[in-house]
Amino acid sequence: MTPEKILSELIKINTANPPGNETTAARYLAGLLQQASIDCEIIEPAAGRGSLLARLGSGSKKLLYMSHLDVVPAGDGWDFEPFSGEIKDGMVYGRGAIDCKDLAAAGVCAALQLAKEGIPLNGELIIAATADEEQGGELGAGYLTANCPEKIQADFAINEGAPHPLSFNGKVIYFIQVGEKGTAWTNIKARGVSCHGSTPALGDNAVVKMSRAVTALADYQPEIVLVPELFSLLKELARVRGLDIEPTPYNTDELLEKLNLDHAFTEMLRAMTRITISPNIIRGGIKTNIVPDSCEGELDIRILPGQNADYVLQELFQLLGAGVETALTEYQEPTFTSSQTEPYWLIAELTEELAAPNAVCLPIISTGSTDSKYLRNIGIPAYGIGHMDAGYDPDISTTMHGCNERTDIKSLYLKTRFLVELARRYLS
Repeated sequence: MTPEKILSELIKINTANPPGNETTAARYLAGLLQQASIDCEIIEPAAGRGSLLARLGSGSKKLLYMSHLDVVPAGDGWDFEPFSGEIKDGMVYGRGAIDCKDLAAAGVCAALQLAKEGIPLNGELIIAATADEEQGGELGAGYLTANCPEKIQADFAINEGAPHPLSFNGKVIYFIQVGEKGTAWTNIKARGVSCHGSTPALGDNAVVKMSRAVTALADYQPEIVLVPELFSLLKELARVRGLDIEPTPYNTDELLEKLNLDHAFTEMLRAMTRITISPNIIRGGIKTNIVPDSCEGELDIRILPGQNADYVLQELFQLLGAGVETALTEYQEPTFTSSQTEPYWLIAELTEELAAPNAVCLPIISTGSTDSKYLRNIGIPAYGIGHMDAGYDPDISTTMHGCNERTDIKSLYLKTRFLVELARRYLS
């Protein structure tokens, strides 16, 4: 069974979350693996919300390949059927093609190839294809780590989470995700005094107070923090670009401009070097002729390793003062895995060997969230990849969570080769 065929069949199984329906996809993969005499089980904490676990080999070493089976809803505006799974012109088309049924297909295909070869593994390869990642993962990786962590305990894990490779000054840079920013979503509230809208001076307009708070947030200049991995990333990008600049918190923004990268990637790098605060929802007022006595806002706040809830609340107090109430509504600690480890060096060495003659691997911290947070929280080092063939079309990256999602078969084969060879070398 080829990886593109497995991916095609996975895409045809609509696992848009909500509602999910991941059990159907888990059963499909389990059927393939069981035909190769690979042990499988499906763990289903709620009806239809199953995660697949499979195991190949035995021994004290343990390597975990994680992916997720759910996808975001397709929405409108596609040029083809979102769940067609069509294979055409060297591409596989449909929702989940790069997020992240491609990684699930590659992991299963790698296990099938290793089983077919029959070479004994000096250790255990664990395949986990989980539910519910797109809605936070509580019914998938969150459930597994909370209720049966021994089933996925491993020396280290490979998961999604890295940006796609970047062609840059004659090099192809592959990223290895070693950490994720944490979330500190916060509710803010301004209070006032209501009165008739025809005589507003008799009241105290909470919406006006909130507008001042939002302006303060928009003008906020957070401190720049370069964790060692980000320092290494920026220093290497500067070197490849031919810039003799040592990154510091004081010249980071200047360096980002001089690197002259794609705008979206530049802004992602900028967000990796500081806390970000984005006021995304504002609610205030009940009627046009009533001065509002309350106004609420919701902030999407992302924090770096080393920052925490107390840091967030302190920053907000300095920005907004005592006149605006603040309350954390959702909090997730940042997670981090060191790049100064043998698994990281093995991943980087193997990537540079398989991907392209001019490939370079660099560590990166994600501004978003994946199931790797659950793994790191129970002590499993997790490394995210976004491997694509060196000649891939960068427009593919824009289809993640968007219309016309697709991936090229060459990239799918690179992922599969990487996972096969990693298991061979680590579990040899």
